[in-house]
Amino acid sequence: MAKRDYYEILGISKNADASEIKKAYRKLAIKYHPDKNPDDPKAEEQFKEAAEAYEMLSNTEKKQRYDQFGHAGIDGQGGFGGGGHGGMNMDDIFSQFGDIFGGGGGGGFGRSQGRRTVKGTNLRVRLNLTLEEIVNGVEKKIKVNKLVQAEGVEYKTCSTCKGSGQVTRIVNSFLGQMQTAAACPTCSGTGQQIGKKPAGSDQNGMMRKEVVIPIEIPAGVEDGMQLNVRGKGNDAPGNGVAGDLLVVISEVEHESLKREGQNLHFDLYLNFADATLGTTAEIPVVGGNVKFKITAGTQSGKTLRLKGKGIPSLNGYGKGDILVHVNVWTPQNLSKEEQKTLESLQESENFAPNPSKKDKGFFDRVKDVFS
Repeated sequence: MAKRDYYEILGISKNADASEIKKAYRKLAIKYHPDKNPDDPKAEEQFKEAAEAYEMLSNTEKKQRYDQFGHAGIDGQGGFGGGGHGGMNMDDIFSQFGDIFGGGGGGGFGRSQGRRTVKGTNLRVRLNLTLEEIVNGVEKKIKVNKLVQAEGVEYKTCSTCKGSGQVTRIVNSFLGQMQTAAACPTCSGTGQQIGKKPAGSDQNGMMRKEVVIPIEIPAGVEDGMQLNVRGKGNDAPGNGVAGDLLVVISEVEHESLKREGQNLHFDLYLNFADATLGTTAEIPVVGGNVKFKITAGTQSGKTLRLKGKGIPSLNGYGKGDILVHVNVWTPQNLSKEEQKTLESLQESENFAPNPSKKDKGFFDRVKDVFS
């Protein structure tokens, strides 16, 4: 199921400023708050969906990337955990958006500190992709050395807080007795402690293990782009949630095609006779070659365009072009016969440069390339 547009979720325009984004989210958060809609899965889903939209659009860098590339540019595998907001942890939402829910910001709804959910740390890997893989999209299987719960590890309810994740204290003050709550010092607020620790595991019952993670790379990614695979980072002990796998794209340079955005550039070298008389040239494209007719009298520096043979848009809005730059090769070592032939043509009026308005100069050609 396709993910909804973040602006549509919050009911705002793309020109909305930070205060409008926050105001729209606060309104939805109050409407679909779990305390106001107990045992209502649909309301909880809408609550998470709004939280995801706010988390993206309230971050300037993520908002710019989303505006340019859509959902694929932000995440690569969906929004919050597990390929969509459905994997979000409710405690994470409340802790992340304390400015919305805290201090009366939740429209009168509170949230006790309660048990803390531990999240595993993120992993970052660099993935080399060929131009063919970038044009077509590809599934890659990535080997990572990550923390996992050791086989046979057992966790039990914390003996200090009885699983609540917090302890209460009675403090005497001049106002009388006051009750305070704080994270349990024994389990650090998780409500669990290790019961059985297998040999070779750390103090949390974790071990390192090499695992293979499949990941879908969408067509059109760029060098330096980071894809976020939710829940594929280091595991967490007990009932914690796994961190994320951050995949940084590294583009392998192609032998003859140079990338610029969605367009590809290719330098075509012709001898003088072919440029003058016309010929058929083979132009490399991703996946093979195409034959391209060179008309008689083609000038050096001319740019020819192969429509739709470039890089696809990350959002699926068409493909770029291949720009073929013609270079007429001037021989440097001539035989006596070749030299004599050219000398006989040297004085011919037909060989004298006579550019017309349609023969564009350097700056006009540059303008054409970027138009």
